[in-house]
Amino acid sequence: MEEQIMVNTSWEEIGISNDFLFGKIMQQPDLCEELLHRILPDLEIDHIEYPEAQKGIKPDVDAKSVRLDVYVKDEKGTVYDIEMQVADTKELPKRARYYQSLIDLQLIDRGQAYKRLKPGYIIFICPFDMFDRGRHIYTFENTCREDRSLLLGDGMTKIFLNTDSDMNDVSKELKAFLDYVSGKKSDDDFVKKLEDAVKEAKKNREWRHEYMTLLMRDQENMEKGMEKGMEKGMEKGISGMVSTLKDLGIPDATIVQKLQEKFSFSREKAEKYVK
Repeated sequence: MEEQIMVNTSWEEIGISNDFLFGKIMQQPDLCEELLHRILPDLEIDHIEYPEAQKGIKPDVDAKSVRLDVYVKDEKGTVYDIEMQVADTKELPKRARYYQSLIDLQLIDRGQAYKRLKPGYIIFICPFDMFDRGRHIYTFENTCREDRSLLLGDGMTKIFLNTDSDMNDVSKELKAFLDYVSGKKSDDDFVKKLEDAVKEAKKNREWRHEYMTLLMRDQENMEKGMEKGMEKGMEKGISGMVSTLKDLGIPDATIVQKLQEKFSFSREKAEKYVK
């Protein structure tokens, strides 16, 4: 979960597709392991460890900070970053690149050999098809342009999962999970466990307070961005407001929505300010 505004939804209404709740649910090792097995069935994962819950990474004072939804490693040291991404920010490939660089910085210390870098997976779960190819899953590894059969072998894999597809390209187990994320009912045993975990999470007063605190903070950031932008005049003010909101890490899709609400813009007009 990067520093981005949260959807204005009450604690009682959110589900597994909410990145905050997803991160909390995945703190249960059995559920997280099962999800990884469904996404990566060919991997042998005996157990996972949590270096930090919702690990925050910021290498220095000038770098953009990120907060990962789920960051775990297995018994071999392979690391997994799983992100629930609802808003289509049009920048996920670049975010995946940035996440990889920051994660790698955590894996070796100064003076250590690069060969100590363990394999890693960055996984985004999305309710939209960011590549418009109709697939449920897109897996990327670095390959040679001149010889596609030649892998670079840097050990890093990026996976983008899409819940909005009818293609028969994933296992029925993974399909059941993706359908659940999109709001569909299922008799799948794992999905039932997730449903139970969500119901139990809703009873956690500490998590509810944390969620509401983050929600209030993000709304305050949005209002501050609007106020600073509008000080510069209407036309320039809107552009300034959008620029400020982008600097605060607020997704483009959320900014477009807010412009439509505040100024009664059409979606097309609002999107012109965000480009």
